[in-house]
Amino acid sequence: MLIRHAVRDGVLHLEILRNLDISSRAAATLEIEMLLFAHRPYTRVRVQLPTAEPSPACLSVLARARRLCEREAIPLAVLGPATPSAQTWPA
Repeated sequence: MLIRHAVRDGVLHLEILRNLDISSRAAATLEIEMLLFAHRPYTRVRVQLPTAEPSPACLSVLARARRLCEREAIPLAVLGPATPSAQTWPA
């Protein structure tokens, strides 16, 4: 599993669990696409990156998610990695 997800209060929360490489990029993209289409309706999509310096493959997956959200006119928010003192993942 490359992506963790939750839906809460109309928001689809996605978390990329690790920095991706070329071999995992396609699988992560497909996982996000399926989650975006499976969890309608939602008012917003929130993506949390795994590190402060995401890999090119992570950025590519994020770009694909942005294009999908733009096509559906759904706002997309991107967050950096969670700090140990602050939990941003929905409970």
